[in-house]
Amino acid sequence: MRILLLHQFYLPPHEAGGTRWNELCRLWAQQGHQITVIAGMVHYSHGRKYQHCRGKWVVEEEDVPGVRVIRTHVSEWYNVNWLGRLWAYITFLFSGTWAGLFRTSAKYDVLIVTSPPLLLGLVGSALAWWKSLPLIVEIRDLWPDTPVQMGILQNLFLVRTAYYLEQRLYKWSERIVVLTPAFKQVLMKQKHIPDSKIEVVTNATDFELTDQLAATFNRASFRQEQRMDGMVWIVYAGAHGVANQLEQIVATAVLLQDQPVRFLLIGDGMAKKTVWDQSRRLLLQNIRFLHALPREEAFQFILASDIGIMTMQQLDVFKTIYANKMFEYMAARLPILTAIDGISRSVVELANAGMFIELQKPFEVAESIKNYLYQPELRRQQGNNGYWYAKAHFNRKIVAADYLHLIENVSKSGKTPD
Repeated sequence: MRILLLHQFYLPPHEAGGTRWNELCRLWAQQGHQITVIAGMVHYSHGRKYQHCRGKWVVEEEDVPGVRVIRTHVSEWYNVNWLGRLWAYITFLFSGTWAGLFRTSAKYDVLIVTSPPLLLGLVGSALAWWKSLPLIVEIRDLWPDTPVQMGILQNLFLVRTAYYLEQRLYKWSERIVVLTPAFKQVLMKQKHIPDSKIEVVTNATDFELTDQLAATFNRASFRQEQRMDGMVWIVYAGAHGVANQLEQIVATAVLLQDQPVRFLLIGDGMAKKTVWDQSRRLLLQNIRFLHALPREEAFQFILASDIGIMTMQQLDVFKTIYANKMFEYMAARLPILTAIDGISRSVVELANAGMFIELQKPFEVAESIKNYLYQPELRRQQGNNGYWYAKAHFNRKIVAADYLHLIENVSKSGKTPD
């Protein structure tokens, strides 16, 4: 099969961030399928162009054999403020369309667009119509619901325009792929999309990679090198954005300064400097910050840690997500402290892989963590529970096979956007 993918934030090799599509494309290419990716030049966490893309309008590269990536210009205002982020989306709207029209001459079987950003749906719909391709729309986050509930998108005209665009995108697509069952329920009940048009393809973990990394990892030596000995380390590995509310971790850390526990925050994002400044003002010695790291390096720090933590704002839209970091923690056999209510909490509790905490109540959280610190056997058992649960239900290799089967069925339909 020949697959054309539109993904503004498709990662180059060895870059930090979400690797869902890198792993899917690699697995499909190993089976002989050919994938062309139209992507941007700016990393979503720090908002800067990749080193090899600076000063260029378009760059073509091979991710792995069988995966061709066409990177086009995106404004580096992405992480300056929300207006800058919108401008970055608009620049890729034009540069991505140009790449699709003039840099992709091959015959494809299907076009996939993965959102956010929602504007990318315009590019995908136009190219699918122009190239007479069936269109699959993947929804990684519920937009515009998320920016509306966060208070980022408030202008009534823009809100109405965004919801209109969302509905048109769903209409133009042959199939809609969502990452969680809760997303599907929202689309069916609130957006009135028929059940038959929606497929759930969850996020997952590449257990072949993580098991190999774990098998060769010298935990004692690494902890000694990184000065992690003698403490229980709680790791947060992921985006440092406004929605992640990492300032609540700082508030909890204030109350645990007399305990043998340290917090490790790995990642970048719009709110990182704010959280770092907050920690510095409070003179906290029990929080360590690291910039975003490539997958393998970040996973070493997760393996060296004792507990994983995940946080989000308490909004209805975030109750519908599976946090990516949850699967990484499970793959590393870490017990999980989840401050994300909804289906992420349900997975943790169903697997008996950790416990739910309310970070907006730091005194209660601090007491819960104190009790957790002195129960190493409970932590070990919950970590193992999470590992086996994720391996059974969120294995990337199985998910990739299911997704490919869906793509093959859609390509046979031959239906294109009206």
